[in-house]
Amino acid sequence: MRAFVLPAGCQEIEALRSAERAEPGPGRGQVLVRIRAASLNYRDLAIATGTYVGGAVARDTIPLSDGAGEIAAVGADVTRFKVGDRVVCAFFQTPPSGPPLAPPAPLGSPLDGMLAERIVVYEDGVFAIPRGLSFEEAACLPCAGVTAWHALMHAGKPVTAGDAVLVLGTGGVSTFALQFAKAAGARVFVTSSSDEKIARAKALGATDGVNYQRTPDWDRAVMEMTGGRGVDCVVEVAGAATLTRSFQALAVGGKAVLIGVLGGRGGDVNPYALMTKRGNLHGIFVGDREMFREMNRALEVNQIKPVVGRIFPFEEAPAAYSQYRSGGVFGKVVISMG
Repeated sequence: MRAFVLPAGCQEIEALRSAERAEPGPGRGQVLVRIRAASLNYRDLAIATGTYVGGAVARDTIPLSDGAGEIAAVGADVTRFKVGDRVVCAFFQTPPSGPPLAPPAPLGSPLDGMLAERIVVYEDGVFAIPRGLSFEEAACLPCAGVTAWHALMHAGKPVTAGDAVLVLGTGGVSTFALQFAKAAGARVFVTSSSDEKIARAKALGATDGVNYQRTPDWDRAVMEMTGGRGVDCVVEVAGAATLTRSFQALAVGGKAVLIGVLGGRGGDVNPYALMTKRGNLHGIFVGDREMFREMNRALEVNQIKPVVGRIFPFEEAPAAYSQYRSGGVFGKVVISMG
């Protein structure tokens, strides 16, 4: 089958190359998924450049953790799915070469991921695609979608109607958080360096936004937009570079959920505001399968569609990486296998 691989020791996205891999077959309790679409996350960029936790990949690795497709074959004892079912794979998977009770690991590293024509996973590692979603939209769910759901609904106090939520940027996790918070009845504020993206966020349901290039003290702007109260939740994707301002933007008793390090791992963080506001800081790393099920139900009930910013054909996977690195897309970058 066709696939793309990152060679062992890879430290640049330009090293991504096409390859032929042996056709996989499902074992007992496993399903073979024909992948129809996959999406990119910041984690995938870090893996390709050798800067992810643990360093460069130790072996030739098929990248990407997020993907959706249809069941092409089932192994013995599979009961939940049949050939032709439309499914999306979880971020954490039981290693397909190991026993069913082996510890789960992420797709895309250390396990081979979704940038291939087919993949074998255990049946408990896949979910039915929510009604109304295309393969390209469903491919956005496993990492970005579940992470946003975890941050809003499971870390600390869940976001509820009347709350104020601040999302930093307009990437995959941030747009999901905007949509989920809006569906919960919250007011949502966004930051971006682009007025156009702020306008698109408002069209998606955001209450207001602040351009952090024109307004470096965006935390003060958020306090003004909330009448001096602050926000109940900050979806923090930049890391140490912006954490202090996120703390300062909180309301009393609010929470900051740390999801990413887009601004780099370095920076001075002053926790004083977190203390004086009796706030909470939560570290988030995707989420579990029950969160995935909850999120899927919310997507169906609220008829939420993931925001797909750009779709590339399978053959242009390297261009998709370059587009993602440029940061110019509102929402998710997706690779379609047709």
